[in-house]
Parts: sequence; C-alpha cells; structure tokens
Amino acid sequence: MDTSIRNQEPKNPRRRWTRVLSIVGGLAILVIGVLAVMNLSASDANGAPAEDAGEATTDAEGKKAKGEEGEEKKAPVPVEVSEIASGTVSAYITSTANLVAENEVKILSEVEGRVSRLYVEEGDYVAQGKILATLANDDQKIAVTKTELKESNARMAFERGEGLMGKELISREQFDKFKMDHEIAQQELAESRWALEKTTIRSPFSGRISARMTQVGQHIRPGDEMFQVTDFDPLVARIFLPERDVLGLEVGRAVRIDMNADASMRFSGRIRQISPVVDTATGTVKVTIESVEPPKGVRPGSFVTVNIVRQTREDTLLLPRGAVLRELQSAHVFVEAEGQATKREIRLGLEEGDFVEALSGVEAGERVIVAGQGGLKDGSPVKVLVAATTDAESVG
Repeated sequence: MDTSIRNQEPKNPRRRWTRVLSIVGGLAILVIGVLAVMNLSASDANGAPAEDAGEATTDAEGKKAKGEEGEEKKAPVPVEVSEIASGTVSAYITSTANLVAENEVKILSEVEGRVSRLYVEEGDYVAQGKILATLANDDQKIAVTKTELKESNARMAFERGEGLMGKELISREQFDKFKMDHEIAQQELAESRWALEKTTIRSPFSGRISARMTQVGQHIRPGDEMFQVTDFDPLVARIFLPERDVLGLEVGRAVRIDMNADASMRFSGRIRQISPVVDTATGTVKVTIESVEPPKGVRPGSFVTVNIVRQTREDTLLLPRGAVLRELQSAHVFVEAEGQATKREIRLGLEEGDFVEALSGVEAGERVIVAGQGGLKDGSPVKVLVAATTDAESVG
C-alpha cells in the first residue's frame, strides 16, 4: 500500500508547486510587516515622521549657508596705533670697551720697616699727600740725629778753613778737604732725612684706595706693594675702529656712553685722542674716549657701549620700530583711518633706538598700527584699542 502512494505523488506536480508558492507568499508578507513596524519605530524616536526628513535636511543647509555669509563679514581686528611725528634722528658708530682709570698706581715701599699704623681702608677718598700708613722709624730718627751732628761739625770746620784760607794760613789742599767733608756730611744728612720721610706712606695724587695689600705689624721690604690708588676722574675707554670709520672724526667730538649693565644709565663723553697710525695687524685705529661727569655708580672696569654721532637729520618723520614690517628688499606699514587698515610701502632712512626714519610712504599726523598688524591685509577692518603719539624727543 505504501508503494502505491509513493508512485502516485509524481503524477500531481501542480499540487506540489501550489504548496511551495503559498509558503513563499506567507514569508514575504511577514517580512513586509516587520519592516513596516521598524520604520514606524524610527519615526517615533526622532520625534517627527519620516516624511519630514527632507524638510530637516533643507533647514540644515540653509543654516550652513547663513553661516558662510557671516564669515564673509569679518569682525574688526583690535590694534594699537601711534601718530607719526617729526623729530631728530642720528646714525652712530658703535663700539664696546671697558672704562679704565687713566691715573692708577700701586704704591710700593721704598724703605724697609714694620707697619706701625694704617690710616685708610679700601674705598676711602684721599687727597694728594694724604698719609696712608707709617712704618716704625726709630732707627731712621737716630740716623738723622747722627748725620745732623756730623754735618754741623763739618760746616764749622769748613767755615774756619775759609777764614784761614783768606789769611793764607792754610794750603789750598787743606781748604779743599774741609769743603769736601762738609759736602759729604750734607749729602749723608739728606739721605737720612729721606729715609725717615719714606717711613710715612703718602698718596701721590687724589683718588680712592682701590686696594690695600698690607696690615699692621707686617714687615715691609723695599718694593713690596702696600696700596693701590685710583683716580676716577677721568675714566677713559679705548676703542678700535676700522680706518674708514675714523675718517671725518676729530678730537673733541661729543659721544654718548651707555652702561651695558644698566641701559638706563647713560652719560656723555668726548674724543680725546685719535691714534696717528693704523694697526697693520687689524686694520683699526685706536680712539681714546674720555667720560664727562659720569653718574654715581660708574666705576673702573665697567663694560660700556660708545656711540659716536656720524650723521644727524632734524625735522624728519619718525616711525616706531614696532610698526615697520620688513621683507627681503622692502618694508611696509599699515596706516589706520576710519576703522580700516591701509598697507603702505615705505622707504627707510636712519635708525636710532626705538625709532626709524621714514623717507617716503607716510605723512606726519597719520596713525600707524604698532601692535596687532601681524595678520592684517590691505583694507582689513580694525578697531583701535590704544592710541599714542610718537615721542620724538626721546630719540637718542
């Protein structure tokens, strides 16, 4: 019986395909239903129906377009400006050197003895002839007394000999001996007095005690160093300039001296001497600069910059150095007017301190941008935060 049934199934293929199509149709309906449910859930989660997605996209594109329009209108750049003024500017020949005291000596002992007393210390000001120290001088005093007695006896013998010689009571040879003995006694007295005087150590000129190399009780021999005295006036600087820079310089020309340790300390000087020869090894000429009334605190050994005026221009336009933007072969500034920056090509002249001479490109009274100009372009809008006037009097 089973065999018959199996043999009958292939004979009804239409019924089999109908069953397969029914199953496939049911699965398709199920899949469509699931997708519809998922779409509805997504619309609810976004708070708007799926149909509104196109409208949302349109709104976003509109906002982006508006943002791009806002960027085209840039906000003003905050800047600092300074008004251009006229003043005097100079070009300098510059060199560095150490200030040295022209008069400075080490005082040496000229006699042997023991230091009995000191009268000064380092830093003290002393006048010429001031006693600095004394040596024990008992031996020198005794020697002076002996030579005084010897000189007195020789003088009396010489005077008697003159009387006898006038009466022709002694020979010429005896008289010459009296005369020689007297002269020798005078010389010995002078030597003993000199030795006594040298036990008192005095300053050879007015100045300050810059070093003391002895102390009380020390035994001193001739040639031993005892003090160093320095005259702070004048202080000089010896600079060496190329030969071309010396041409046109003359003795007496005023110079400016700047302290390297303190830029605010500045004082005057003058050219005191120009060497008449050129150093063949370096091609330079020695120029001696003398300081004029240096301020308190300037001392020998200070490192300074010497500025010699080479050229001066008066009543010329001065730009703050910070306003100038330099390129390889040119320079420019930005001029502010009515909230707008205008680029100006300029030609530069002399430079001194914080100022630069403008030979062309700007006029007096215009306002140049001195801060904030780094990213500006010609025509950029600007907003002035700080405005100042060039202090032309401060140049130099």
